[in-house]
Parts: sequence; C-alpha cells; structure tokens
Amino acid sequence: MNERVQKLLAIAGIASRREAERWIAEGKVTVNGEIANLGDRAGRNDDVRIEGKKVDLSEVGRSCRVLAYNKPIGEVCTRSDPEGRPTVFDHLPKTKNERWINVGRLDINTSGLLLFTTDGELANKLMHPSSEIDREYAVRVRGEVDEDMIARLKEGVLLDDGVARFTDVRFYDGDGQNKWYHVVVMEGRNREVRRLWESQGVTVSRLKRVRYGCIFLPGSIPVGTWLELGQKEVNDLTEMVGTSHKRTKRFEGKEKEIYERQARKQKVRQQASKRTPSKK
Repeated sequence: MNERVQKLLAIAGIASRREAERWIAEGKVTVNGEIANLGDRAGRNDDVRIEGKKVDLSEVGRSCRVLAYNKPIGEVCTRSDPEGRPTVFDHLPKTKNERWINVGRLDINTSGLLLFTTDGELANKLMHPSSEIDREYAVRVRGEVDEDMIARLKEGVLLDDGVARFTDVRFYDGDGQNKWYHVVVMEGRNREVRRLWESQGVTVSRLKRVRYGCIFLPGSIPVGTWLELGQKEVNDLTEMVGTSHKRTKRFEGKEKEIYERQARKQKVRQQASKRTPSKK
C-alpha cells in the first residue's frame, strides 16, 4: 500500500481526510523523520507520526470493523458536546490505533440505525452522494395525507437547499390523524425527511431510521446498544460501494481480552435496556 498521507490516515480511521490535511498543513505530521507535505505518499511500513506520536499502520487497509448502533432520541452525533448532552460515541467499544467514524448523522430527535466503521475510505464512500445509497425511515405523521400529497413528495419538492424527493412512500400502519409510513431518500441532507413532510403541512411526531443501504436495523439490539457486523455484512457494504473486500477484525492476546470484556458490558446494557422501557 502506498497512498497519500492524508488518505492513509483516513483509511486507518485516525482522522477524516480533511482533518488529516489540516494536520499536515500545520506541520504536525512527519514521515520517516521528515515533515510531511500535502501530496506526500507513505505506506504501512513507513514511520508516520502525529505530533511526535507514532501511528501503527500495519493493519491499514487489511481489516475493517463496522458497528450497527440503535441510536436513542436525545443523543447527538458528535464526539463531545459543549452542552454536556450524551453522544452516540459514549457507549461504543474502545479501539486501539484506530477510531470509530460515524456514517452520516441523525439529528437529536431521530432514533434508529447509525453505522460506524474504522475504515475511512468505506465511510466516505457510504456517505458520498455519488454512491446513491438509499436510506429508509419509519415515520409517524400527524395530519391528512392523500394520494396527491404522496405523488408530490415522490415527484419532488423545492426546499431551501434545492429539490428533494422520496423515492418510495408506503403506508405502514395507523388510522385517524396519526399514521405510520415508510419512506426512502437517496441523500443525507439535514432534516430532509422532516422538511419534506412539513412542506406539505404535515407534522412529523416520530422518526426512526430502519435501513442504510443493504443493512437493516437488527431487531436484536435494544435502543442505545450496538452490534458488530460480521464478514458477510461487511462484504455486502464494500460491494455496494465498489471497494475491495476487507476482513473483519481478529482480536488476539490482551486486545481480545479487552474486547470480550466490552462485549460482556454490552450484554448487561442490553438486558437493562430490555427491562427499562425506553423513551422513543
């Protein structure tokens, strides 16, 4: 492997490519003892350091981890929040020489499926509009919905940031003023699902993402807990965006002990979640 330094760090999950580019521009990154410049290349066997701290790149591009997280309402999609609100990163398993990258975002009032990966290239592909990954949501709306409205939502509605549309709208359940629909969008615009319904004078009272591309929200994970995806699911994701297969993480020695301890804690949290009704 020989890649531009910023891409190498992104693939390793050390930072986003933009963040890595900023570090390089600020002179914080060295390659084999020399200050790196934008455009410089490096590989797994090079001595790459960030502010003097060596980065382990031995497994870059060889393995990939992906989590499916059942996000609750009230958590924000940021690593730290100045207001002290809980974040989606608070209960994820710890990593070594890599970091979790969230694939897109869900706003604080939206629950459901949120993917995380340690592979920056996969994360970028899954989020980029050119990949045309569909996202499916279960949405409860309050108001009158008729066939003409559904047709408009599928044809396209002009929002503040351009025309948006649902590629599919299906009635799911309910009667009277409150009804559940499943809708599909192909982009990840801010509050897109809510804004589309609101453009028709309809209020969204509940919103939950149930699918991201080929990955459905597993029914086995309670709200606020995660599941690490296996080799088949990771292969499905890489095939969907046209990247090469990467093996799932293999834990050995102390790292294996740490992961198993985290998994046991996760089981305790899942059991507690099942006993305590969650606010959705």
